[in-house]
Parts: sequence; structure tokens; C-alpha cells
Amino acid sequence: MKIARIFAHRVELPLVEGSYKWSGGKSVSVFDSTIVGVETESGLVGYGEVCPLGPFYLPAYAEGVRAGLRELGPHLIGFDPRELSKLNQRMDAALKGHPYVKSGIDIACWDILGKVTGLPVCVLMGGRFGESVRLYRAISQQPPDVMAGNVAGYRDQGYTRFQLKVGGDPDQDIERIRQVRQILRPTDRLVADANTGWTQHEAMRVVRAVRDIDVYIEQPCLTYEECLTVRRHTDHPFVLDENVDGIDMLLRAKADLAMDVVNLKISKLGGLTRTKQVRDLCVAMGIAMTLEDSWGGDITTAAIAHLAHSTPEEFRFTSTDFNSYVTVSTANGAPQRENGFMTASAAPGLGIAPREEVIGKRVVEVS
Repeated sequence: MKIARIFAHRVELPLVEGSYKWSGGKSVSVFDSTIVGVETESGLVGYGEVCPLGPFYLPAYAEGVRAGLRELGPHLIGFDPRELSKLNQRMDAALKGHPYVKSGIDIACWDILGKVTGLPVCVLMGGRFGESVRLYRAISQQPPDVMAGNVAGYRDQGYTRFQLKVGGDPDQDIERIRQVRQILRPTDRLVADANTGWTQHEAMRVVRAVRDIDVYIEQPCLTYEECLTVRRHTDHPFVLDENVDGIDMLLRAKADLAMDVVNLKISKLGGLTRTKQVRDLCVAMGIAMTLEDSWGGDITTAAIAHLAHSTPEEFRFTSTDFNSYVTVSTANGAPQRENGFMTASAAPGLGIAPREEVIGKRVVEVS
């Protein structure tokens, strides 16, 4: 079996809430997503998706995915899509860095492998743990009372994990954390995610001001060293995200006891193959994980579900269902939220079929 063609579609994903806001005044109302197809000589097609959170979050941007596919694609024609380690080695040799460009291709090849073997991706990635995957809801940055009201609404929909977008004015952030925690049940989990938005002194002030609150602190500052300093001055459970972009940083953070939970994003690490490597190492080292991606629609949600479902439950802090945040459905068969949980498909591969009438014409084609 050989790769005969790599192609891509551009899809706009408007948000249900109208906009999504986080630290530093960053905001997005329509996400630019790339659906990647890998086609074999026999006509079998696997699909992946890459959707950066705008060009100002991680070192990734939407048009960069498509430009990267035009650069990388010709080097992969003729390779066996089932040989995932070999394929990833080839991608790394042909294009240094740019893991987000490789992610959609890798996911699509896992989809092909599942279709060829007749197995769901989660089974191929280690097995299906548990009956479902617990979800969190990201709460866009708003005034404290508005965020508390939004949390109450999503709690009524079955969510028990909430990620507050903070990283703004420390006084407002302190109030955001306090107001939201007041309306939650003791068993609910609250994460204050600054997305690198605080300076070190601001982060120190916030964690001291909410010392009595049951809350996780996520990625308070831009640099690893700043985050580590804050970590060493608080007894709150601590989450690292943006700083952990590979095995080397994971090992460093583990050695420094820098976090209790790590956030693994599929496209940040370069696809399911690389994320599985980091995931398995986390399991071996006893580190809990949020398993997700930067953003996306139905296909990204399917990939997240398979990654999470193949992770032992005791290490699965939470995941997310991005397809419930957007107004456009791009594929049939994707996981759907039920009372704050989702389930990976039992069909072969990712278990999805793109909706051709939605994804439109191809904007990239390499053969």
C-alpha cells in the first residue's frame, strides 16, 4: 500500500458563542480549519484535521498548514501510510520543525490503518479504557459575573470540569476564580488557565489571593522558568501546557516536579504518533493529562476521543469536544457530547466520514 495523493480542504468554523477570548486581549470568532486527506493507490482515503488557535497562540497559523502540505506532500508520495514511525521519520527529515503541518497527515494515516485492519484507532493505540471520556468546558474571558453565569449553564448540561480563561487583570482574575468556585459543587474541578498571560509577580499575587480556593493553576507565565517559580510558591495543583512541546520538555518538567497535570495537544506535538509517545511516557511516570488539540471540528474531536479513550482512566484528567463549540458540522460519525462525556467511535479508523457538501473544493492537492 502506497500514498498516491495528499489533499486538503479549507473550512470556516464559526463559534456558537460568537467569539472566544483569552489572555492578552486575544479573540477569535471564526476558526480557519484545514481538513487533510491522504489517499492510497487503491483509492482508500484517511482524514485528519489541523486548526491553530489563530496565529498568536502557538507557533502555527492556518495558511501555514496548507503551505506546509504543499512543501511536505511530494516527499511522502509512494510511502506506506501504515508504517507510521517510518512515515514520521520521513516527515521530520523532509521538513524541520512545523509539527502542526505534519499532524493532519499523521492523523489521516492512523485513520487509514484503522480502516485497513477493521479496528478503531483507540484499539490500535492501546485499547479502549472505560465507557466514556470526561469533558471540560473552556469559559471565554468575560467579566466575573458573566463567566460564573456561563459556568452555571454548562454545568446544567452535564459538565463537571471547567477551564476559566484568565491571564488578564489580576484583580478581575481573582474575582473570576472566586465567583465561579462559589457556584460549583465540591466534586467539580476548576482550572484557572492564564495561557501565559500573567507576568511572574502578577501570577504570584493571584495564587496567594486564592490560596483558600480549590482551583488548578494552568500555565500562568510565558517561560518555563517563570512557571516553575510560581509552582514552587503555591500548593495549588499545577498544569503546564504551552511550554511542553516534546519529550525533552516533559522530562525536564518531571525532573523539576514542575506540574501535576500536563496538557497534550495533538497538533502541537505533531500528530497522534508523537502524542502517543508522550502520553505513554506520562503514564509510565504517573503524570495525569488533559488530552486535546489547539482547536477544530468533528475530525479533530474524533482524534481527541480516540487518544483519550486509549489512555488509562486514572491518568485522564479531562478532554474536550471542540465540535460542540462551533456551528458547522464537517463530518458524520463524530463523537457527540452526552451529559459532559463523549465516546470514541467503534467503527474502523476514526469512524468519521467528511460531509462533502460542507468541506467544499480542495485547496491543496499533491500527487
